[in-house]
Parts: sequence; C-alpha cells; structure tokens
Amino acid sequence: MIASPTAPLVAARDLSVHFPITHGVFGSPLGWVRAVDGVSFTVSRGETLALVGESGSGKTTTARALLRLIPATSGDVSFDGVDVRALRAAPLRRLRRRMQLVFQDPYSSLNPRRTVGEAVREGLLVHRLADGSAADDRVRNALEEVGLRPDFAHRYPYELSGGQRQRVGIARALVVEPEFLVCDEPVSALDVSVQAQIINLLQDLQRDHHLTYLYIAHDLAVVAQVATRVAVMYFGRIVELAPAAALFHDPLMPYTRALLASVLVPDPMARRAHTVLAGESPSPTAPPPGCAFYPRCPDPRKDAACTTVVPPLEEKAPGRFAACIKEPVRLARIPSHPSPDPQP
Repeated sequence: MIASPTAPLVAARDLSVHFPITHGVFGSPLGWVRAVDGVSFTVSRGETLALVGESGSGKTTTARALLRLIPATSGDVSFDGVDVRALRAAPLRRLRRRMQLVFQDPYSSLNPRRTVGEAVREGLLVHRLADGSAADDRVRNALEEVGLRPDFAHRYPYELSGGQRQRVGIARALVVEPEFLVCDEPVSALDVSVQAQIINLLQDLQRDHHLTYLYIAHDLAVVAQVATRVAVMYFGRIVELAPAAALFHDPLMPYTRALLASVLVPDPMARRAHTVLAGESPSPTAPPPGCAFYPRCPDPRKDAACTTVVPPLEEKAPGRFAACIKEPVRLARIPSHPSPDPQP
C-alpha cells in the first residue's frame, strides 16, 4: 500500500519503548524503564521535524524505534503508508533503503579498518544497487555532493577531521538515495566553526534531493536554523509540538521556556525571561504519578490534579499542541534590546 502524496511520510502513534530491568543473565524482569511512553507525531514530506529535550528524554530511542533498529513495546509506526512494525526481514531491508540514519559521533560510526570508499559503497552492495565501476561512480558523486574530493575514497577515517568524517557519514546515507533521513545530533560532536558548514550542507541536500528530516538535537540555537516544526520531549513523552517560529516566539509549556532560556545569546544587552527549574528529572524506573514534570514545574497554578492526571498532548491553538491540564499562559514578546531612555 502506498499512501497518497498529501499523507504524512512518517507517522508514529502511541509509540512506546520499555526496557526491562533484570537480575542476572536469565532473570525475569524486576521492573521497566519507560524510555519512550506513548509518543505520537507525523512528519510530512519535505519538512524538518526537530525532536528536542534534555539528555535521556527519549529522543534517540524514539528515532531508532521509528527505523526499527530497536523493537517498540507498543504503538504503530508507518512509513509512506506501510506498517513498519509488521514487516518481515526482506521487505524491511528494502524499506530501509528509503530511510537512513546519520549518527551523532563521526569518530565511532566509521569502521577504522575500512577506507572511506568502502564505507560509502557498503549500502550499494547491501541493497544491490550498483557494483564495479557503476558503484565507483556513485561513491565519487556522493563524496562530491558532500564537499569531499573523489580521492578521499582511498583514505581511512583516522586521516580525516571530525567534520570530514561527518561528511562521509552523510555521503554513506545519501548514496542509496533515501527519502527520509534521521539526523541524530549530527553537529554536537563537532567544533563550532564546522557546525555551520554541516548544517548548510544538510539544508542544501534537502533542497536538492527533496529529503525529509527528523532532526534530533538539544541545542535549540541549531534547531532554530533548520526546523519546520519542533517536538519537545520530557521523560519519554512529547510535551509540546508546534511550528518552529511559533514555539520560539511564544512557548506554551514552562519546560519549553526553560529550554529556551538556557540558549546562549551573543548579545550582552539582550533581555530574556529566565525560567529556573528546581530539582532533577524523575527516575525512569519509578515515574511519579500524574504529570512527570509536576515536581519541577514553576507554574503557580499547579495543584493536586497535576499529581493524578497524566496530561495528554492536546491542541491548544491551531497547529500548537501541549501536554498540560492547565490552559497555557501566553507570554508577551520581550524585546531583544532595552528601549532607549526617553529624550527630555
């Protein structure tokens, strides 16, 4: 079954991934870590959905469950109308050509015993797309598209810088001509001077190849440059989902405001609202009842109902979703610079 062109390319509904806590090698589960707990979202063709949140919030686990690199505990995942969780080995391998992953760490994601050309060529051989001179041509074209000379095919990863290695990782994903690319914090391990180059490269490739991105990040300054929409995760759940411009201009959730307040602004005269969160994230092995954010929530309106009701992700305004049982408090816009003193 192929979905219509207007349907989302990727859709997750009530997706959960729980990891067992066991004692010993063959012990029965003593408990469960709810790494992802009932996540739902869609990714439309050609857009970039950013998945943001603190470390440990479930971003990478969500992405790997989408690609079926790890098994989901429950929920549904569809790609272009195909039920990903129901596929057997052969059709799943064919589908994986259309959805690829760019890893976070360019230093550990490349085999040090293989040349760059062998790493990029591997996808062509696995999916039986090209061999011999035809494969050489496609490897050369992929390297040139990511800004590397064809002679880089004969080099080993230890001969490359971090930015060059990440370009190889992008070429390896790109060479099989995917439609959907999961970028798992692709610039977080790189120098700041190189990050902008990789971000610009990903944007150029998206335009030239009509790619769809799921962009995982914790750096909201980067997300502001690349995202069409932003999904904010906390404790394995999405707590806010909105168009990027609306979310950065007027976040609905206190947690989102705290994340935005943590972004460094290279302007000593800038004035911003600061949200300080008390305490730490709850233990994933012993989640609190009700809203997981309740112990840290600075909203003075929180009450006993917040400790008993798990807030669903609901549409609070057109295209804007938040997981809170209270009506969101809209923030007035804060100017980037203080107003000048009135003239006498």
